[in-house]
Amino acid sequence: MAGHGARGRSGGRPTLEEVAARAGVGRGTVSRVINGSPRVSEATRAAVEAAVAELGYVPNTAARALAANRTDAIALVVPEPETRFFAEPYFSDMLRGVGSALSDTEMQLLLTFASSDRKRQRLAQYLAAHRVDGVLLVSVHADDPLPDMLAQLDIPAVISGPRSAEETLTSVDSDNYGGARQAVEHLLARGRRRIAHITGRLDVYGAQRRIDGYRDALREAGHEVDELLVEPGDFTEEGGRRAMAALLERRPDLDAVFAASDVTAAGARHALREAGRRIPGDVALVGYDDSAIARHMDPQLTSVRQPIEEMGRSMIDLLLAEIADRRPAVSRALERRHVVLPTELVERSSS
Repeated sequence: MAGHGARGRSGGRPTLEEVAARAGVGRGTVSRVINGSPRVSEATRAAVEAAVAELGYVPNTAARALAANRTDAIALVVPEPETRFFAEPYFSDMLRGVGSALSDTEMQLLLTFASSDRKRQRLAQYLAAHRVDGVLLVSVHADDPLPDMLAQLDIPAVISGPRSAEETLTSVDSDNYGGARQAVEHLLARGRRRIAHITGRLDVYGAQRRIDGYRDALREAGHEVDELLVEPGDFTEEGGRRAMAALLERRPDLDAVFAASDVTAAGARHALREAGRRIPGDVALVGYDDSAIARHMDPQLTSVRQPIEEMGRSMIDLLLAEIADRRPAVSRALERRHVVLPTELVERSSS
């Protein structure tokens, strides 16, 4: 009997044919056992597995993937500059969730940025060559051509945050509307009445839902929505600082701010301190994401927690299901899923 790690007759790696000969079965039967097919008897499966162990046979995963028209690779596509990706905790949390979900699979993850026309064209060429089995799209703006490009190429894809209520791709999101309502209701319960909102980029559907939640929470509490208390932001720290300065100049009597992200809230805090406003004494401050930034701010930031890592894991689960679905694209499109995960307000000393 050959020991573990034995070489084949050629002196190289044992082959599928040699495993078949040792087990006394055909080559196709060995292939079915290795690929986990149920169409094999227990006795045959045991014989093949014993032959694999005796010969030290290692399946050629590249050949298996090619035979199944698979690459065993997934692309995580971020249509944002690299600087923003590495500066904002949202992306690292998403990447952590995606990575943990893939850890029990043989899939490789490719991270790529597509923030310009040139980068998108290169990505399109890469994807058209079928070098990945599926795509995860994170932080997509309403006018981004990438989702439609993926649909044309018939590549399984899942998007983090739909582009609109009519999203055609499978999507995973948090309850942006409900989270914003939680933030405003909390501030109202603390006695704040002139609550400002620094938005995210309004070409991002999640930011639109947050401003909807802000407005509806005020209206349902019997307060008129003062549009002078709403200032556009872009999810960045500098954008938050600029927006806060503009709000203070326009409405110096404001007594609370709901920022569309923790990073934005950090910028708003700088502007408030430069203006001599105490937090929360003069102005209460609430962010969104419940990132590490919220816990490390002084004072610690009240924030809406969205389950970003869980969103990443859910995206992988949905994408793997789409990759495994061999039906025509039209049939798959009729069953697109849109998962919305709940949010939670985490109260700290800033409010």
